[in-house]
Amino acid sequence: MISAPAVPAALRRHVVARIPYDVDFGAPGVHRGLPSTTITLVLPLDDPLRVSWAGRPETLHTAFASLSGLHTEPAAIHHDGSQRGVQLALTLEGARVLLGRPAADLSGALTDLEEAVVPPELRELPERLHALPSWPARIALLDRTLAGVAARDAAPAPQAAVAHALALLTSGRQVAEVAAAVGYSRRRLGTLVRAECGLAPKAFQRVARLETARQLLGRRSLAEVAAVCGYADQAHLTREWTALAGCTPRTWLREEFPFVQDRRDDGEAGWQA
Repeated sequence: MISAPAVPAALRRHVVARIPYDVDFGAPGVHRGLPSTTITLVLPLDDPLRVSWAGRPETLHTAFASLSGLHTEPAAIHHDGSQRGVQLALTLEGARVLLGRPAADLSGALTDLEEAVVPPELRELPERLHALPSWPARIALLDRTLAGVAARDAAPAPQAAVAHALALLTSGRQVAEVAAAVGYSRRRLGTLVRAECGLAPKAFQRVARLETARQLLGRRSLAEVAAVCGYADQAHLTREWTALAGCTPRTWLREEFPFVQDRRDDGEAGWQA
């Protein structure tokens, strides 16, 4: 586990977590990248990162900077036995500020900084990080670069009502309740939410609930996790987890939890996609 300072206060509206990693798996393999409510940017230091949608090898994307938007299926992260780099989780507002585009532009996509239209400082980051000799220097460069991009932010902020609606959906409120709370019809709400994040309100809510459940798995019983996160029961939790993560909660705990448990920054687990 690599120790790193907390995300600077000036970046916390845009960056939920930035997780440096240096992992020896012992053998080549594949692990899962779960859906989340954040944009995932991975900057590997050595070999390019190879990512595909699980079960769809034709989608394999290889790049020195992997960028993925919100999605409702698991990713497959391929490795040769070891990996080093930094993973960032960007908020929806962070996508606008740091990438210069709404998160909806990246929904369901596996791309990279070379292919995406992003500020030039970001495209240069992988090479500059690779050239540095230490983790403190790399994290300092990353923070300076992101802060510099954010300081000249000219991107329009999400509509306040849409941001409020997304926060309510994340908290578990029903779609009809959220629409009423922000004064939109369900249809209008759906149009605005999809335009901002690329997912329909119900799909965003399902991903948010999975994200909350992921943070509790291994720390509470499955029945408790189901109750706390708003699933009807443990069977409902298992069905949703299988649909979105591609495996049952027990399988994920067995395969992924020991690794994820050792990769935490500000309370957030790593290896999303």
